[in-house]
Amino acid sequence: MNHLVKSRVIEHNEAQWVIAARRGNVESFGRLYEKYYGPMVALAYSVLADRHLAEDAAQEAFARACDNLGKLRQPDKFASWLASICRNAAHQTLRQRKKLSFTDDPPTRVAKNQTDETVEVIREALWILPDPDREILVLRYFNDLSYEQIAQVLGKTVSAIHGRLLRARKKLAHKLKRMGFSGEKS
Repeated sequence: MNHLVKSRVIEHNEAQWVIAARRGNVESFGRLYEKYYGPMVALAYSVLADRHLAEDAAQEAFARACDNLGKLRQPDKFASWLASICRNAAHQTLRQRKKLSFTDDPPTRVAKNQTDETVEVIREALWILPDPDREILVLRYFNDLSYEQIAQVLGKTVSAIHGRLLRARKKLAHKLKRMGFSGEKS
C-alpha cells in the first residue's frame, strides 16, 4: 500500500473514532488517547522541561478535548486540534509555575551517544531556542517521532516539517557554537 493511501486510511479511521467518541463511544476516545498520549507528553515537555508536569498537561489536554469534542468541526484535524489544546495547557502550567525544573534524566536518545556534560550543554542550548524550534526538535530527537507523526500532530505537511527541522537544527548548532561547544570529544 503506498504511503499516501495508507495515510488517508489512518486519517479516515481517526475521523471515525472522533465521530464515535462524540456519540459517547468511550473505546473510540481511548484509541485516540492511546495513539496521541506520547506525542502530547513530548509536546508539553518541549514547553515545560519537566516530565511530570508534561504528563499532567497532556492529561489536562485530553480532558479538555473530551469536554469540547463537539466543537471540533473537522474530525480529521483531531491531532492538530489536540496539539493546540496541549500547548495551551502547557503554557498555562508554565505561567502558574515560577521556576522551571531541569531535574529530569537526560533524554535517552542523546544520552546513549554523549557524555553527561555534552547532554547538559545541548539541553541548555535547546531551552534557549524559541518554542517552535524546541518543540520540533524535542518531538523528533528526544521522542523519536517520525516526520509523518510530527506532521500529523502539528497539522503540517511532511515537507514543512523537514524544513522546520533543518532550520531548528541550524539554530541549535549556532547556539551551541556561541556557547563554545564544538561537539568533539577531548
